[in-house]
Amino acid sequence: MPEIARGSSERGELVLRRRDDDGALELRVNGVFVMDDRETSSEELLASAALASVRRPDRVLVGGLGLGYTVRALLTDDRLGEVVVAEIEPDLVAWTRSGLVPSVLDDPRVSVVVGDVRAVVAASSDASFDGILLDVDNGPDFLVYNENSAIYASPFLTVCRSKLRTGGVLTVWSSSASDALETAVGAVFGACAVSPVPVTLQGRAETYYVYQGSLSTV
Repeated sequence: MPEIARGSSERGELVLRRRDDDGALELRVNGVFVMDDRETSSEELLASAALASVRRPDRVLVGGLGLGYTVRALLTDDRLGEVVVAEIEPDLVAWTRSGLVPSVLDDPRVSVVVGDVRAVVAASSDASFDGILLDVDNGPDFLVYNENSAIYASPFLTVCRSKLRTGGVLTVWSSSASDALETAVGAVFGACAVSPVPVTLQGRAETYYVYQGSLSTV
């Protein structure tokens, strides 16, 4: 399997490679499959679910750049004013800027902050986003980094809530159903909407999930 790029940080190793069987571009972190450019429906649904639920998407934050498909889907909405992307891995940002990963960063509506999404969200002003989208792992049960478990717990979700404007929506992606995440989002926002997403991943039928909490429901 041809390797396109390799990077490392204090969190471990990132590898960008091209699969032999279907030619897909694939991202792995510490040997764990994160995403590819062949099956992108879950990333696109994350964006469409957020856009469908947000009254006015003037300013949106995306946690996790990945291969850019969530941001790309958001940018198709002409109502969108600004997308702030929080990405912890500088190599991934560099690969996107250089074109190794098809770039979404040349759109003037997009800005990138290299850092942990928890820190980026915490440093933001209260009531400054219409939507916060979190796609930083394979979900709470399949973490890319163990430290990310805090992203799916009530304390951080409460911080996210404080950064949303009235009518704002938090949207979280997971590769598996998570009762704990549904409970945590519901506890913070008063309700949690769960949307299963059937996909085909490398010939296998899978179901991914999107969890949403709205400030307007409280």
